[in-house]
Amino acid sequence: MKVPQMILAELRRLGSTRMSLIALIALMAVPILYGGLYLWANRDPYGQLDQVPVALVVADTGAQLNGTDRNLGDEVAQELIEDGSFDWHLTTDAGMTAGLDDGTYDFGVELPADFTASIASITSGDPHPADIVLHTSDANNYLASTIGTQAVEKIKTTVTEKVVAEAGLTMLDALDTIRVQLTDAASGAGQLVDGLAQAGDGADQLTDGATQLTDGATQLAAGTAQLRDGAAQLSAGAAQVADGTAQLDGIADRVGAASSTAIAALPQARSDIAAKLAEAGLDQAQIDEVLATLDPVGARLTAVDERVQGAVAQIDRLNDGAQQVSGGAATLADGAATAADGAAQLQDGAGRLRDGATALGGGLTQLEDGATQLRDGLSAGAAQLPSYDADTRAKQADTLATPVDVERSSLTEAQNYGAGLAPFFAALAGWIGIYALFLIVKPVSKRAVTALHSPIRITLAGWATPALLGGVQMLGLFGVLSLALGFSFAHPLATLGILLLASATYAAIVLALNVWLGSVGQFLGLVLMVLQLVTAGGTFPWQTLPAPLAALHHVLPMGYVVDAMRQVMYGGSADRVWLDLTVLVAWLVGAGVIAAIGVTRMTHFRTLRDLQPSVIG
Repeated sequence: MKVPQMILAELRRLGSTRMSLIALIALMAVPILYGGLYLWANRDPYGQLDQVPVALVVADTGAQLNGTDRNLGDEVAQELIEDGSFDWHLTTDAGMTAGLDDGTYDFGVELPADFTASIASITSGDPHPADIVLHTSDANNYLASTIGTQAVEKIKTTVTEKVVAEAGLTMLDALDTIRVQLTDAASGAGQLVDGLAQAGDGADQLTDGATQLTDGATQLAAGTAQLRDGAAQLSAGAAQVADGTAQLDGIADRVGAASSTAIAALPQARSDIAAKLAEAGLDQAQIDEVLATLDPVGARLTAVDERVQGAVAQIDRLNDGAQQVSGGAATLADGAATAADGAAQLQDGAGRLRDGATALGGGLTQLEDGATQLRDGLSAGAAQLPSYDADTRAKQADTLATPVDVERSSLTEAQNYGAGLAPFFAALAGWIGIYALFLIVKPVSKRAVTALHSPIRITLAGWATPALLGGVQMLGLFGVLSLALGFSFAHPLATLGILLLASATYAAIVLALNVWLGSVGQFLGLVLMVLQLVTAGGTFPWQTLPAPLAALHHVLPMGYVVDAMRQVMYGGSADRVWLDLTVLVAWLVGAGVIAAIGVTRMTHFRTLRDLQPSVIG
């Protein structure tokens, strides 16, 4: 009997009765139903999140933010509802709790009463973050809680971007205002520098005038000192006249002439004093004050002259006139001394004025230097602050809120969530299909074992029947994935080929288990499926597995089927595909050799186990 004949015989046996044919068809449909229904249900769950009911509680009472009454809770709620990422339902705290309890809502989000106030606290002495409260109930759905956590993180990011953008714009506007004010201040400081320069020039002129006044006052002091000395001499002479009345006749003529001369010189002396005072820088009022002090002296000199002349005319009154002349001369001496003291004080005052004007000039120079530094500093500070228009500042604030954009670059990319799971569930469906087929397919024909002594042909026939049926299963599953679910394949024929090779490899492995261990081997096929279910790395990366399971990932075949499927389905590395195929072929050949050795043992040695009925059936 040849291999094709043995395959046809087994197929005729499987379809010999209506019930056996129904069983075969049902088992053939197992991997198609398993893989197709599961991937259909999970084709694009993230695209249906807008159907997930979520409670939204806004208890925010609002607060002052950037000088404006705001309620960020209401603003965020409005944005969430308009975005429509979830099926949001505005409700109360009690309504949310009841909804989570009876399953109306999958999770809830609460924005508490101090939500806006907490965000506004960043500018206060007690800054603290705002809370977003996530309410979940794993009794509804555990993954809903995970999705809720992601939703809250997204809300947190959105609020952060909103607040940072507004705060950044306020800061940039304030910097621009400061820049403008610094520019204005620098202009004002420049005007101050110019004014101080003019004041410095005036102070220099004042110093020059004070110096001239000091020189004039010195000259006036010297003149009044001479006047004082002359008056003193006059007083002494008058005394001598009084004492020499005995010689009055000869002396009276000389005194009369001298007195006339003195009287004639008074107007000129007064003019000379006024000129000197004017040269010293005194104004007319000050000159008049000094002359007013000297005028009595002139009046007294005139009186003396009158008395002298009267004495000449009235010799008999010489003694009395001489006494009066002596008293007038004494008074003149006192007035001259007073004038000398006033001139000395004027000299001192003019000196102090000159020194003050000099100090004022130095102070104004220092002040001008300081104002220049102030002007230059303000100009430099204003130059360091950038100048941008309102639109640019708004863009800068937006960039400050979101300084980093995530740009995704994928070497390969699955079509959707279901397509991402397809390699794993297709590989798993292939094992389930082969395992189910071995429930009704005889691994090795005992009739052939008895009649033939060709272990290789018997093994090939025992493998080819489930491999052929498994291939039909994989062809049907591929049709469901590509046509019914609409998954795209970078290399569709290679994908189908890997599915066929995987099914054939699984058939060889389960065949070897059945040949060597019988019903126990069938059970171990189930155990091996469970091990590969958790070690294939079909959902989470295999690197997250515990060390013993991670080691099995590198040994068991399903992980290589998943990897090869991903490469040909998404357009990955051909080198990895060849490595995966090498491992699968090695499993196929190795399991086939082990099965052939087992069949060889059965054709040469019959054991008591071979005569006993199967425990499972």
